[in-house]
Amino acid sequence: QVLATIKVVQNTLFKAAGTPSTKRGLQLLKESGLEKMYVSVAEPFIHDRGDFLGKLVQYCKHDLQLPSVSIVSNGSMIREKWFQTYGKMVFIFISVLKENMYKVAFKINSVINTFNVDEDMRENITKLNPVRWKVFQCLLIDGENAGENSLREAERFVISDQQFQDFLERHSSISCLVPESNQKIRDSYLILDKYLSPFYSSMRFLGCREGRKDPSKSVLDVGVEEAIQFSGFDEKMFLKRGGKYLWRKADMRLEW
Repeated sequence: QVLATIKVVQNTLFKAAGTPSTKRGLQLLKESGLEKMYVSVAEPFIHDRGDFLGKLVQYCKHDLQLPSVSIVSNGSMIREKWFQTYGKMVFIFISVLKENMYKVAFKINSVINTFNVDEDMRENITKLNPVRWKVFQCLLIDGENAGENSLREAERFVISDQQFQDFLERHSSISCLVPESNQKIRDSYLILDKYLSPFYSSMRFLGCREGRKDPSKSVLDVGVEEAIQFSGFDEKMFLKRGGKYLWRKADMRLEW
């Protein structure tokens, strides 16, 4: 079975949230054990002012009844109207709106790199008071942010393991801090890519074992059980990094 959580990394998934192939693929994942999904793209609220994203959230929560759907956003394009319609269905990782008003559990993701590794973020994190602060060590992925054909060049952002550890020690008083080193990140996420073209639609897992994102066969073509064999997913590391936690808002007993 699919263990609990999937990370979606392509804009095309929620742009096509209403298509039969997308719904069928998500249904297959749900039947294989999916409980939590989060959307991590460039900025998911750009497309159609977040309406496609909202439809995806609604389908996952109401039709599939997933316990948790989360979104990674910088918060700059989230409208209050969106929160009014969809806010109770979702976690939002990074937002600047009034999360408590719409009962959204507020989380923060920080990628620690050359340019912020020496900062002291304790005061600001304490003021923001997130339920969870994910602290990532900058990771190179060939073809994505490293290598000749990459879309971005992140080599100058890379820090050493010791630098990352020093940052963690500096912020050890923050109880909601969840550290994720390169070792923990690489294979502990079950990553789903949604590829669409005018002629073909596929949902593929992306394995990072070789330091790059290698796609599996399509879930729609071969099913979840076979496709997931190519995902490189490390269940033990997933559990070790704290990937399984209270992700139902009702279970978190938050004071809104």
